[in-house]
Amino acid sequence: MPASEVPPSVVLVVPGDPDQNTGGYRYVRMLAHALNEAGHGARVTGLPGRFPRPDKQAIAAMDRCLAGFLPGTVVMLDGLAMSGMPSEVLRKHAARLNLIAMIHHPLADETGLSEADRVWFFDAERSALDVVGKVITTSRFTAARLADFGIGAEHIGIAEPGVEGWGEKRSRSVGSVDQKYVGKGAQILSVGHFTPRKAQHQLVEALTSLADLNWQCTLVGSLDRDPRYSRKVQDMISARGLTDRIVLAGEVSSKVLAQLYQSAQLFVLPSLYEGYGMVIDEALAAGLPIISSTGGALAQTSARPGVAQYSAGDERALAARLRDWLENPKELEHATELAVRESSKVRRWADTATDVLNALARFAPYSEHSTFDSRWLVLREGADHRARSALLTDSLNRWLQASYSEQSGSNRQAPVEIVDIGTGRGSNAAFLVSRLELPQQWVLLDQDADLLKEAEKRFRRLDVPYCIVQASLTAASLGECLPGDAKLITASALIDLVSEDWLEALAGATRARQAALLVVLSYSGSFELDPPHPDDGLLQNLVNQHQHGDKGAGAALGPEATLVLKNRMERAGYLVTLAESPWHLGAADSELTERLMEGWVDAAVEQDPAQRSRLFAWLAERKQQLAGVGLSVVVHHQDLLALPNGEDSR
Repeated sequence: MPASEVPPSVVLVVPGDPDQNTGGYRYVRMLAHALNEAGHGARVTGLPGRFPRPDKQAIAAMDRCLAGFLPGTVVMLDGLAMSGMPSEVLRKHAARLNLIAMIHHPLADETGLSEADRVWFFDAERSALDVVGKVITTSRFTAARLADFGIGAEHIGIAEPGVEGWGEKRSRSVGSVDQKYVGKGAQILSVGHFTPRKAQHQLVEALTSLADLNWQCTLVGSLDRDPRYSRKVQDMISARGLTDRIVLAGEVSSKVLAQLYQSAQLFVLPSLYEGYGMVIDEALAAGLPIISSTGGALAQTSARPGVAQYSAGDERALAARLRDWLENPKELEHATELAVRESSKVRRWADTATDVLNALARFAPYSEHSTFDSRWLVLREGADHRARSALLTDSLNRWLQASYSEQSGSNRQAPVEIVDIGTGRGSNAAFLVSRLELPQQWVLLDQDADLLKEAEKRFRRLDVPYCIVQASLTAASLGECLPGDAKLITASALIDLVSEDWLEALAGATRARQAALLVVLSYSGSFELDPPHPDDGLLQNLVNQHQHGDKGAGAALGPEATLVLKNRMERAGYLVTLAESPWHLGAADSELTERLMEGWVDAAVEQDPAQRSRLFAWLAERKQQLAGVGLSVVVHHQDLLALPNGEDSR
């Protein structure tokens, strides 16, 4: 099975260098890591140019980036990269890709914008979201805010951030900390890149009024994102004579940041607005008591034990909170105890990844665009129908006729209920309708609305009753999607894309109904080309490795799927017969062959980018052969028929 019909890995697209050390970039990196840990092959890619109000370079980079992904790829676009992008750039690729917006907070909510800029960002983001249509946000606050952009709740998933492992119990010793970050008195820590929205200047102002107390403050975060503001904060510190008490550490490594969390006595977040406020979780996971503003989502995300809130922008309230804890060690100790208890409840990035995957599964029924390439399905239909096992079709026909003849009474005239899973354009069902010689009623089941429309058009021309069902085909939902009285469950070119859990669910649902199961055209792991080429083996190995990636239903079984399903059905008491169903592609199949080879190379390059040049050289040579002396291809598949109650399938 070619990779071009398989939704590849999740790709997260951000502006600029993905390794920037801000909360938003850290969220993307850690989410990608957690998805990879769960076996979902996520990766992060950065775009050159100016963002979030994109220049020509940024617009061209986005266009090139999206054009380079395989059909059906799940592309999560960070709001900084997407929200200001011209909608026509996104619309150009939306029908081919599964685009998801990742919104930390709307760009129009950024502090310090002019009214003209606010209106521009609001209109641009609303247009972009209208094209993409599906959103994952980092907080419930942002999810509610998106109602103003016309996004319904059914199209929004919430995936709050986790922490990077601060949650282990940490000592309060400062001996292991770089001494340039350690001073005398209570250690106050604040983390956030320097911009007016993060409001470090208000923290400096509040600390100025507490110069009579014993404290030391470290401000961690990039000084380069807004150099003018950074200089303003530095000048304030100098003018107030606090250069020996407030340290601007700039960006620090993860190791140093962990040490700073460990050595601090309290954490302060003075931000005027946050879409979530990841550092709240990080500080709590380290057992630090927190003083936080109520800016944006912080009114909700920081309303937890161990956190003292104050109204965003109120410097006097911030100073009062600080003085209260610094002058009353017992109150600070009590807040620390609460924070330590709360630390065990802080989410992990694995939880975030699970939320994202659940959202993607939930979005599937609402997808407005095809996950699979309709043209590819049209091209392969002839080869599919030629390859199928006539023996298994005839055996199934005899079994269904015998089963139908056993009906009695009023049910004698009821047609046999047949369900086609992952029907696509209805090719499998259309093939079987004329070959099953008994009254039939079909359920065409898929999660792709566009392909179901094509299936319905062709079934209107067939003299059989049918119904169309759009549903997400997950292991958890499969049993609920299948009709309870189905007598035959069938699928084509599907099971090599799914996980072992998915096949277990299919086998269980089939057994519960005592239905027959016909699964055809499952890729079995090999192909041959004539004339042969030295790199055929390299290509095949990489394609087969790619087949085991996540295709939307867990880690796929790939070529092993048919044997796994055979074993499951035999354990369920079924008699199972396998038959070979190879594609034989010749001169009449040149367009199909070309698309097939392109899909193979795309999959192989994704699996091993270092082989890119070698594989594209292989493809160029094969295309020359296809157009010239000729090229024949054999792709091996297997069909499976499983019949209940030990009925002979031969």
